[in-house]
Amino acid sequence: MTTIQTLSPPQLRGSVLRRLGPAFVPAIAYVDPGNLVTNVTAGARHGTALLWVVVLATGVAGPVQYLAAKLGATTGRTLPQLVAEHCPAPWRVAYWAQAELVSIATDVAEVIGAAIAMRLLLGIPLPLGGLIAAGVGAGLLTVGDQLGERFLQSVSVVSLGIIGGAFAFCLAFRPPPLHELGAGLVPALPGEGALVLAAGIVGATIMPHAIHIHSALARGHHRLDAHRIDVLTAMLFAGATNAAMLVVGAGALRGMAGDDFAGIAEGLAERAGSAARTAFLTALLVSGLTSTAVGTQSGSVVMSGLLRREMPRSVRRLATVLPAVVLLSVGASPVMVLILSQVALAIGLPLVLVPLALMTSSRRLMGARANAVPVVVALAAAIAAVVALDVALVAEPLLR
Repeated sequence: MTTIQTLSPPQLRGSVLRRLGPAFVPAIAYVDPGNLVTNVTAGARHGTALLWVVVLATGVAGPVQYLAAKLGATTGRTLPQLVAEHCPAPWRVAYWAQAELVSIATDVAEVIGAAIAMRLLLGIPLPLGGLIAAGVGAGLLTVGDQLGERFLQSVSVVSLGIIGGAFAFCLAFRPPPLHELGAGLVPALPGEGALVLAAGIVGATIMPHAIHIHSALARGHHRLDAHRIDVLTAMLFAGATNAAMLVVGAGALRGMAGDDFAGIAEGLAERAGSAARTAFLTALLVSGLTSTAVGTQSGSVVMSGLLRREMPRSVRRLATVLPAVVLLSVGASPVMVLILSQVALAIGLPLVLVPLALMTSSRRLMGARANAVPVVVALAAAIAAVVALDVALVAEPLLR
C-alpha cells in the first residue's frame, strides 16, 4: 500500500518560510542610492504630489518580480538565457550591450551613493570611497560563494531593515500633514522637473537588473506559493520604505534641499536634528554597499546568459567602478548623476518587460503556468504606460 504523506498547517508554513528569501535580494535594488535621492528630491521639490508614482510603480513591480521568479522556477533558466535561445546572434549581442549599459548606470548610482556617505560620515575622499564600495560589494559576493545563497539573502534582509528603520526614524521628526498624504495619491505632475522625477522614480523602482537576477535566484525553488509570499513580503517592505523616503523629503526638506547629498543631509540636521542626518547617511551607506553586490551578480547573470561567457568579478567591478570614480573626481553633481541614472533605467525597462511578458505567456515554455489572459492584458498596459512615459520624457525638451 502506498502511503501519501501530508503536511500539517504548521509544517506547510515552515516549508514555505524556508523558501522565503530570493525576492529580498532584488528588493535591495529597490532601495538603492538612486531610490534615496530620487524619492527624497521628489518630496523636497514637490511635496507629496508624486507619492502616487511610488505607489503605482510598486504595484507594478510586485507582479513583475513574481513573473521573473515564475519564469526561473518553471523553466530552470534565466531570462537572459531564454532571450539568447530565441534571438539571432546580432540581436543577442545588442540586447547584451544595452543591458550592460543599464548595469553601469545602476552601479554608478550605487557606488556614488556609498562614496558620498563615507565622505560625509567618515571624511573619506570620494574616489577612495568609490573603490571601497566596489571592494565591499565584491567581498560580499565572494563570501556568498563560500556560504551559499542564504548569505546574500540574509544580508539583504538586514540591510532592508536598517534602511527602512532609518527613514522611519527620520519621519518621526517632521511628518507632513495627513491631508497632504491623501492628496499625493491623486495622479498629477506638478510643475517643472516633475516628469523627470516621475521617470526616475519608475526607473528606480522597477529595475531591469532586479528582473534578471530574480529569474536566476528562483531556479531550484519550484513552489509558486512560496514565491508569491516571498515577493509580496519583500515588495511591501521596499515600497513602504520608498514612500517613507519621499515623505521625509516632503516633511523635513520641502523648499530647502540642496542639489547634492550634503544639502539633503544638512537640511535634515537643521530641521530634524543631527540624529536624523546620521540615520539618513547610514541608510545611504548600507544601501550603496549592499546594492552594488546585487548589481555585480546581475551583470554576471546577463553576460553568462546572453554571451555564454563568464567575466572575472574583478574585471567587471573595474569596468563599472571607473565611470563612477571619474564622475566623482571631476566634480559632477552627484544628485543629478543619480537621478539621470534612474531615468536611463526607465528608458531601458521596456527592453526587459517585453521579453519577460512574451516568455511567461508562452505555453510552450511555461505549460499550465503560462500567463492567463487578464495577466497578459495587464502586462501590455504596464508596458504601454512605461513606453508612454519614456516618449514623454524624450519629447518634453523638444516641445519647450
